Amino acid sequence: MADIGKVNELTVVKKVDFGVYLDGGDLGEVLMPHRYVPRNCRIGDVLEVFIYLDSEDRLIATTERPYAMVGEIALLKVLSITPVGAFLDWGLPKDILAPYSEQKPKMQEGKSYIVRVYLDNSNRIAASSKLDKYLDRETSGLREGQEVELFICNQTDIGYKAIINNAHWGVLHFNDVFQPLKRGQKIKGFIRKIRSDNKIDLSLHKPGYEKVDEVANTIITALQWQGGFIPVTDKSPPEKIYSLFQISKKTYKKAVGALYKKRILTIEDDGIRLSNNSDAK
Repeated sequence: MADIGKVNELTVVKKVDFGVYLDGGDLGEVLMPHRYVPRNCRIGDVLEVFIYLDSEDRLIATTERPYAMVGEIALLKVLSITPVGAFLDWGLPKDILAPYSEQKPKMQEGKSYIVRVYLDNSNRIAASSKLDKYLDRETSGLREGQEVELFICNQTDIGYKAIINNAHWGVLHFNDVFQPLKRGQKIKGFIRKIRSDNKIDLSLHKPGYEKVDEVANTIITALQWQGGFIPVTDKSPPEKIYSLFQISKKTYKKAVGALYKKRILTIEDDGIRLSNNSDAK
């Protein structure tokens, strides 16, 4: 069965002057207008298409992709305000509606808002800025150390609020962020800690010893490329450490300490040096 608001693989069943019709299963035949039909398209071909309703509520298939599909989060700009709500640019010829009942705060023309794309009761694709209504506080499907997709939202006093896998709230604390982040940015991250109240702390880097081992290898490689010496110490600014290794100062110190104990490197007043007796490769 084909899903409205998502990408589907559908079979061409009929060719007409203005396009082709695809087998939408329970949805019936779905029109793909001629401008989207691939060259040399034939009956029986399977096409990867996005399905939505046009302004006349007809099912339309397109090879174009919106900025967000049903169930996803996006930062969208308001193009116009009408008696039924705000219309936002979501990357398709037909703009997406955010009804007044799904706006928090009330939207203004020209401004951008973080919204979740959903299907209303009439199977029309719409947008909602009432994010808490759609995000889950149950964390049973998450685990500490898990790699996740993050959508950066607003900055708070302690860090950045982020949406995890389009489904949960989390927080990136300032002391775990050493790179510029902006509202609406999508980035990979990790579950750092799940608290007893189900609040989630996030990190942009893999936590624990696995990350330390990974960073240690990066440091060894960097030392080899730099002739065996790098002028950075545990007293160096966090920004300098991040610019070299894309890690926090805390993780750097753990990795260097582990390498020092193994006598792979030595720690000098003005930097770190690969040991002469190191067997690092």
